[in-house]
Amino acid sequence: MPEVNAAVQTWLAEHASRGCSQVAMVDAMVQLGFDPAIAEPAVRSALLAATGRYSEMNFPHGVEAADGQYAYDPAPVAAGNVIRADDRDIHVLMRIERPQIIVFGDVLSAGECEELIERARPKIRRSTTVNPENGKDDVIAARTSQGMFFDRAQDPFIEGLERRIASLMNCPVENGEGLQVLNYQVAAEYRPHFDYFPPDQAGSAVHTAHGGQRVATLVLYLNDVPNGGETYFPNAGIAVAAKRGSAVYFRYLNGRRQLDPLSLHGGAPVLEGEKWIMTKWVRERENA
Repeated sequence: MPEVNAAVQTWLAEHASRGCSQVAMVDAMVQLGFDPAIAEPAVRSALLAATGRYSEMNFPHGVEAADGQYAYDPAPVAAGNVIRADDRDIHVLMRIERPQIIVFGDVLSAGECEELIERARPKIRRSTTVNPENGKDDVIAARTSQGMFFDRAQDPFIEGLERRIASLMNCPVENGEGLQVLNYQVAAEYRPHFDYFPPDQAGSAVHTAHGGQRVATLVLYLNDVPNGGETYFPNAGIAVAAKRGSAVYFRYLNGRRQLDPLSLHGGAPVLEGEKWIMTKWVRERENA
């Protein structure tokens, strides 16, 4: 875990004096691997020293809300314990109201999982994250997976999976980003982060210009992980184990365009074996 050393303090002082927001500075530190519990007080101290103020917000960083309270409206996913998603019956294993999480079983068949892994294996590269200042893709210590993307509707197999996922999430296929497959070897992890584009970061505008903000995420598990590798939500005390064919859905943008601080999540370190997942992100509108 990185430390707030002299170099980091200099960086904080420079950005605070330039008028950077508390949200942007905290998110930049989190992207570099700092725990939010360390990043937030360090940023507040730098802002206090530079400007005489530090409390831009009375709620967790990254939330766009006039009153600081995220309002949970009904999830768009269909009710019931079994959902017909285009060509497949999918079982609901768990629903959580706050944050808005649904765990599904049997989203993908064993054969589909195997085909996705085999297609992805020769193409995976070190995963990147969005640079908070310019929107470019950066390799950071907090994310140690490898990954690749399938183009949207690149062939009938991928197109069929996209229709099923869109039906399950109850959103237009056109609003989805391309499917991303990720591989985590032993000790690989993705430390807690938000999937949405932080509204106070300049780099986010590069991505929201086409398709708008991200609304929800579906993480699909392509293999069983013997130990570790859970998708966890530290602010909510929830963890979902990786089981082949299952998936976890979580939504973080409501009808008021607020962003849910409880959607902070991470990929726990793999302790045994390896982990293969596939991720679908959905936007507010067509993602051209």
